[in-house]
Amino acid sequence: MNLICPICEKPLCREERRLVCPENHSFDIARQGYVNLLPVQRRHSAHPGDTKEQVASRREFLEGGFYAPISDALIAAAQKYGATGPILDVGCGEGYYCTRLAKAMGAELVGLDISKDAVRSAAGKYKDARWLCATAARIPVEDGGAGLLTSLFAITLPEEFHRVLRENGLFFQVLAAQDHLLGLKKIIYEELVFRDKDTVPELPGFGLLKSIPIRFSFTVEGNQVQNLFAMTPHLFRVSKAGADRLRETKVLTDTASCVLNVFRRT
Repeated sequence: MNLICPICEKPLCREERRLVCPENHSFDIARQGYVNLLPVQRRHSAHPGDTKEQVASRREFLEGGFYAPISDALIAAAQKYGATGPILDVGCGEGYYCTRLAKAMGAELVGLDISKDAVRSAAGKYKDARWLCATAARIPVEDGGAGLLTSLFAITLPEEFHRVLRENGLFFQVLAAQDHLLGLKKIIYEELVFRDKDTVPELPGFGLLKSIPIRFSFTVEGNQVQNLFAMTPHLFRVSKAGADRLRETKVLTDTASCVLNVFRRT
């Protein structure tokens, strides 16, 4: 999968410890192995995306195996629908899901996230992939470069995803269902408000092959309760009273409920 310059969109070539384009825009390869392809003008804040602390919480939680059924569902879908690489994971975080999927498929992997802390963490642990700090709004990858694109609990941009996928390529989308983590929500919120949620959206340029529900229970204890909380968007919405109630929670049994949508590029 070839990369393109985020400034002029011309091909990037590697020269020792940097990537450079014909217009001489240059991007250093960090010591950990990732590349920052997020120009200053495309940042919405000084430090966009997950913080170092959030990334560490997500890694500790996921490596505890609590969400392994989601990883297993991705691998099973790749086998069933004949997915081929290269894999492009948009919103890759610290790399848990995509590295397992790439290993199962024996495929090349490029992981992309707007959080520099996330890709730094991924690159530090998983050496058999390329990690990019970049925006999903303009993915620094050539047209038709990916065979499989994944976006788990992250943004979906159909037009851009269509551009970077090859003809008949697959898109795996994982979305949280209405009843995802109700146990956690009942602790941190005084009252639960349910809004309509489209978990099987129509995407222009894509045909839905299958919508696969994924639902399982798990129990976390001690610090893993806070790790679970830290990797959800509720971290930024909860009141002080809700956060205090969760800190007093030593054991939490909850249910993960999400949907894996398998799309084909048309």
